[in-house]
Amino acid sequence: MRSDISAPSSLLCKRFHKVAPSHGRRRALGMLGGSAATVSVAAHGRAQPAAAPLDIAAYPALDQILRDTRPRWQSIAPGFDIRLVAREFGDHHSALTAAMAARKGLPDLMAVEFGFLARFAASGALADLSTLPGLAELSAGVVPYAIAQCRLAGGLYALPVDIGPGVSFIRADLLERARITEQQVLSSWEGFVEAGRLLRTANGPYLLPHARDLKDAIIRSAIEPGDGLYFDAKGRPRLDSERFRLAFRLAREVRRHDLDARVSAWSNDWAEGLRRGRIATLLMGAWFGGHLANWLAPATTGRWRTGELPGGARASWGGSFYAIAAHSPKREQAWAMLRLLAGDPALQLDAFRRHDAFPALQTAHQDPFFEEAMPFFGGQRARRLWREIALAIPPVAVHRLDPLAEEIVNAELDRVLMRGKDPERAIEDAARVLERRAQRVRG
Repeated sequence: MRSDISAPSSLLCKRFHKVAPSHGRRRALGMLGGSAATVSVAAHGRAQPAAAPLDIAAYPALDQILRDTRPRWQSIAPGFDIRLVAREFGDHHSALTAAMAARKGLPDLMAVEFGFLARFAASGALADLSTLPGLAELSAGVVPYAIAQCRLAGGLYALPVDIGPGVSFIRADLLERARITEQQVLSSWEGFVEAGRLLRTANGPYLLPHARDLKDAIIRSAIEPGDGLYFDAKGRPRLDSERFRLAFRLAREVRRHDLDARVSAWSNDWAEGLRRGRIATLLMGAWFGGHLANWLAPATTGRWRTGELPGGARASWGGSFYAIAAHSPKREQAWAMLRLLAGDPALQLDAFRRHDAFPALQTAHQDPFFEEAMPFFGGQRARRLWREIALAIPPVAVHRLDPLAEEIVNAELDRVLMRGKDPERAIEDAARVLERRAQRVRG
């Protein structure tokens, strides 16, 4: 199973952004430029309210969560409807980027995935929520690391509605067949790779889909307090660290020993590998457990287990946030909706049950739902474990150049994996390029 091509559109998605069940044909209204699947959330047969509706842009499955939220919204703001623009994940963020560049056409309230948050906040297009009423009380109830992800240059530009504590997913039956224990796999990053060598004996399953997945997991953990993923607390590039060296070195070992299937996440080969037992582990956000059980590999019930990342590493894996447009004429109503989405534990718990969106609110974590045994994971109380991991993840600062840094780092890792470049030299080159680009932005 070999493929380094990008994921085809049929499976191209992020986190829980799979194609939702059909809700009928959506009327394209062309908001934010281009075509969009746009849904008026007004009830059928009712006249449109006199007040202009609150414009909200979202992607799957947040769009469906918004539809489910409408009855609660009506009780808070009767006569003030919402107008939802629903696009696929990539199209959604592309449309927001274009609207920010044009300085017009932004919705009042917009969903933003974690990877775009710092860039959008730095653009000046998002409202600073720091002084809005009720913020302190609301933010105190959110998992601490997720609030830290909303801060940039002293401001707070969004609030989280779901989070992605990093965990491992393991095919227990494949380990048993190879006489390997879960403890061996999760003992350390080096032990993880060594377990992969044992798995591959006699043409056994691959350890993980792609060597890049291992790099991603390692660099997201063991971050110094106050630092970010790629930049330190003072905004300086921070690639010359042991976590990057370890990540590049072990990723090279994975590729050298043929331990990765060389398939990209969300591709057809990737999905088939999970279903057919050709891939033994995944390092991913806890939200992925529902994907496996409900639509990716439901026939593998009972064969999977979930645990911490190797070596007890703590890392965040994505998350969904909502931000208010800086120049929205309906900021008061947008803030009311944001407080509902980000501050109501019942709504977040319902989204977890229906769409695998792991709640950002700690009060939602106290529900008995988190204590239930999960047959898909062999009876594990997996949600309880994921909750414990989420609360132990340290805050990590975000930087507006994080997406650029990720591109530079991945390009150098590809040179290591595909051309045999020395990992130390690759990191040095990445650091030099990133510093040069960062200086241009600062200058």
